[in-house]
Parts: sequence; C-alpha cells; structure tokens
Amino acid sequence: MIQVIGSNSFGVYFLVSRRSMASKTQVGFVGLGNMGNPMAKNLLKHGYPVIATDVFPESCKDLQELGAQIVDNPAEVADKADRIITMLPSSPNVIDVYTGPNGILKKVKKGSLLIDSSTIDPAVSKEMAAAAEKMGAVFMDAPVSGGVGAASSGKLTFMVGGAEEEFTAAKELLSCMGANVVYCETHVGQELRLMYSSIDCLTYLLTIYGLLLLQAAKICNNMLLAIGMIGTSETMNLGIRLGLDPKLLAKILNMSSGRCWSSDTYNPVPGVMEGVPSGNNYQGGFGTQLMAKDLGLAQNTATNTKTPVPLGSLAHQIYRMMCARGYASKDFSSVFQFLREEEGQ
Repeated sequence: MIQVIGSNSFGVYFLVSRRSMASKTQVGFVGLGNMGNPMAKNLLKHGYPVIATDVFPESCKDLQELGAQIVDNPAEVADKADRIITMLPSSPNVIDVYTGPNGILKKVKKGSLLIDSSTIDPAVSKEMAAAAEKMGAVFMDAPVSGGVGAASSGKLTFMVGGAEEEFTAAKELLSCMGANVVYCETHVGQELRLMYSSIDCLTYLLTIYGLLLLQAAKICNNMLLAIGMIGTSETMNLGIRLGLDPKLLAKILNMSSGRCWSSDTYNPVPGVMEGVPSGNNYQGGFGTQLMAKDLGLAQNTATNTKTPVPLGSLAHQIYRMMCARGYASKDFSSVFQFLREEEGQ
C-alpha cells in the first residue's frame, strides 16, 4: 500500500509506495459509457471483482449481469475499493465525480490509487491531483487512444502520468484493458531543481507537470484525428463523385502516400469496412459531441499559448455544426455523411 511520511509546504501529503503487484481485489470503476463499459468488462474478464457506478443506471445493467457490483454513486465506490478507474466525458463530469457531494474524495481511503482515463482540460487534472493528495490518495492520469473498438478488444493505448513508483500497480490494471501502457516520464530543467531544493515539493511539482503534459498530448492527438477524418471524408466523397468505387478508392489510398488511420482502420464510408461505426449507421465509437469537446480544449490551449491552428479551428467549427444538426450522438466519422448532406445528396 502507501506509507504517509509527512506533508510538504503545499500542505499536501507526500506518499511513498509500498505496492508491488496489486492482488486481484476489488477495483472501482466510474463511468460506463461507450468506452468505460467495455473497459470494465475487460477487468471482469481478467478476474478482477468490479464495483461500478454511472449517472445513467441503464448503462450498468449488462455489467451487473456479468457479476459486477453496482452502487449508487462514486463515494460508495471509494468506500468499497482502494483502486478506482474513472472514464468520463468532460472536465465538469470529472470535477463532480471526484469532488462533488457524492464524489470519490468524500469517502476515499488514504493510500487509494485513483486512475483517470478521461480526456479533459489539463488544469482540471492538476486540480484533481492536488485534491487527491490532500486526502492522502494517489492520482494518476491515464488518457487513452484507440476508440471503442480497441476498448472492446482490450487494445487501447494508455499514456500514464503521475508518481513513477505507482506505475507498476497502475499498469497491472491498465494492461487488462490495453495493449500498450506507456509511462510518460517528465523532464524539468535544472533551474527548477535549484529553485525547489525540497525533494517532496519537487516530486509534487514533477507529478503535476507530468499530468499536464499527458492531457496536452491527448488533446493534440485528437485534433490531428479530427483533421485526418475530415480530410479522408472529403477525399472519399470527391472520389465517389468522380465515379470511383469507394472500396477500390480506399484500397488505392491505403497503398499510397495518403494512407492514414482514418482510411485504413476506421473508414468513414458505409460499406467499405466491416466492424466500424460507418457500417452500423455511425452508432457506437467516439461521439461527435466528445470530439467537439476535445477540439474545444485544443482551441483554448492554442489561444492561451498563441499557437496558430487554422485546420484545428476549422475542424472545431465543423464538429460544432454537426452537433447542432443532429449528429451529436453519432460517431465522429459521420462527418462523411454530414458532408454528403451539405452538398444536397
């Protein structure tokens, strides 16, 4: 577990890990949406007892049928489990789940390991890490890449930040849900080390810095993903209008320099690929509303850092328009359908 050996000048507990490989005791899971549900199921498949909750009770039914214990709120999860994973849609959801009236931190045990896989504002990750440390818990940030298909097959990629001594315990759980679990070590200049000579203060700052970098990486990845999906959709639509068979066009693209994930793994054109949302009326997958949210985070970050992102800005506008026109709950690859409707087809 964790030994509390004191507090630093921030009033934050400094923790030393005593975990080796965590045993298969209960794991809490909060957030059973398109991503969280299959992730929690994979924990069950690997023999971990799961205690779960979601704001929508109907999301819990199939997990309960597989043997998970369902409780009413995140505080109850924290009361019963000292390892908790959260997978939530947005920054306000994360704040409420951790610090709200029925939040995790109301009942969290000292030494608990809290892993958040949501894609949120980096500043919120920093807030939650500080709040958790004040309660004697360990907060780790582990945003994911891979989408619903990878969540179902256990092939997500996790980018993990936080206390390095906790990475082994976190990896044991995350490996049940992902094919790649990467610890993103942070490096801060020697001037920071000179400025903060107290080792507990420095460790705290390095941890927070790491969490910020991880969320920044995820935001950048999703901006590129949106731009790539729009580009693939435009390209496929143009080729179809020129008379090309969509399967043939996709085959040519995927043997050429234009190949990308959106064309060869997650093609947005119905009938081109099996097992992707475009083949299921764009149901499941990564929702358009969530993509618009992530692009909004990218825009805020770009504005704050005075970084020009013209394509990212256009992508944000497109996905916001899609949300306003009934695409919010559809997979983000439905941008192909949106473009076709825009041209009157």
